[in-house]
Amino acid sequence: MSKIKRYAALLILAAAVVGCSNDSSSDGSGGEAEQELTYASTSDVVGLSPIDTNDSVSAAMIGQIYETLFTRDPETMEIETLLAESYENPDERTWEIKLKEDITFHDGTPFNAEAVKYTFEEFVDEDRAAPRASLLAPIESIEAVDEYTVEITTEEPYGALLAALAHTNAAIVSPEADQNQDINEDPVGTGPFKFENWSQGEEVTLSKNEDYWQEPAELENVTMKVVPEYSTAVSMLETGEVQFIDAVPTEHLSRVENIDGIEVDKKDGTPVYSLGFNFDKEPYNELEFRQAVSYAIDREAYVSQLNGLGIENESIIGPEVFGYGEDAADAGYSFDPEKAQEIIKENGYGDEEITLLTANREAYTRMAEVVQSQLSEVGLNVSIESMEWGTFLDTTPTGEFDMTFTSWSNSTADGSEHLYPNLHSDNIDSSNWVRYNNEEFDQLVDESRSEVEQGVREEKLQEANMIAVEDAAWIPMHHGVVSAAYDESIKGLELDPTGQWYLYNVSRE
Repeated sequence: MSKIKRYAALLILAAAVVGCSNDSSSDGSGGEAEQELTYASTSDVVGLSPIDTNDSVSAAMIGQIYETLFTRDPETMEIETLLAESYENPDERTWEIKLKEDITFHDGTPFNAEAVKYTFEEFVDEDRAAPRASLLAPIESIEAVDEYTVEITTEEPYGALLAALAHTNAAIVSPEADQNQDINEDPVGTGPFKFENWSQGEEVTLSKNEDYWQEPAELENVTMKVVPEYSTAVSMLETGEVQFIDAVPTEHLSRVENIDGIEVDKKDGTPVYSLGFNFDKEPYNELEFRQAVSYAIDREAYVSQLNGLGIENESIIGPEVFGYGEDAADAGYSFDPEKAQEIIKENGYGDEEITLLTANREAYTRMAEVVQSQLSEVGLNVSIESMEWGTFLDTTPTGEFDMTFTSWSNSTADGSEHLYPNLHSDNIDSSNWVRYNNEEFDQLVDESRSEVEQGVREEKLQEANMIAVEDAAWIPMHHGVVSAAYDESIKGLELDPTGQWYLYNVSRE
């Protein structure tokens, strides 16, 4: 038992002996709320290395342990410095970044230019095969000019670099730790919380970094508890066993909103949930088939069932993401079951067996069940194959599916870093699960990344987005409304439109 918990137990025992006190607090215990927080997740982390992971569950914990050079203000979505002190562009291809000084990693080794250089070189190393290597793919070289100055040179101008450097996966790791241990299981960063333990399938525990370069966090301990059933997580929130859950599913929203002492936060977000096709297989690589599928899906009815936790929009780039254009909102293939049946009959699509691959998470399962039902109604033979989250993440990049579901939180909130990893041909066999390959689209996305002028970038992204929408490269099921529910004793929790959250400024009263 930790010192904090032993101390709390003694306080409770003392209260029982001396009777009720006149003091009160928001936790109802007669004393100050304990500075501990337990968060429930329906999935375990895949790992705890920013270089070697690419999923939202892992990112939630990684974001508490590690830090990036830059960050986004959750209200304005503007890029701000974090581990970086400042930056300048001597020319369009060069980024000179001054680092904050006197910061150490949790293992006591120094954060400096060599650590940044090491991290980014590992990140783009083909042998390392980082899942989000595309974030830094345009980088040509990284040099440590002096102890606290890094110079990054890109092959071409890269307008989205700061957004990429603000991404959780671009967080800076301790070189010594990475060389001497598996940081996927024993992570070492500069963040406000230090790693304590990972009991796989059960929980991840963190403790306050007393030597943090800013003021130490208020929370002493953080636990991510793996609770596979969301209904169980809600029950634990209700009883106080956990104090925080996020990504509240539609079917649990009403129950959560009616729990006494629980706050619910909702915000229009950057995530998008989509149905994707395997472009390496017939008939999924045929536009007529993808159109038929899109015409068969009543997304308006589906979104109406989300009780305000989803936004209907046919654009792949969402309204909260840089590069969105309103013309794309209805540029796809809207619900028209008769047209779907006509295409299916003309092309003989009704005979093949179609498998929908999905992860065993409630949002994915709901999408799969809706799509299976509606495709069956227009004459397609569809079954569902469900996989555990980690297995699903391993399977989809290999192209071992017919159709599958994707979700993208878009942590950069930048359209280039949405379209490039997910639909650019460079990333087939990695993050481009659907294996989409369109030269005109690729060129526009490349131009959006190599252009520094933001207005030009926006135009290129809108053009590329329209191509992908009209090509039905993805069929957006809905754009996300990010959500969290937490005990009223929790103060300072701020939900980012990307769905991310950080516990540094959080306390309990």
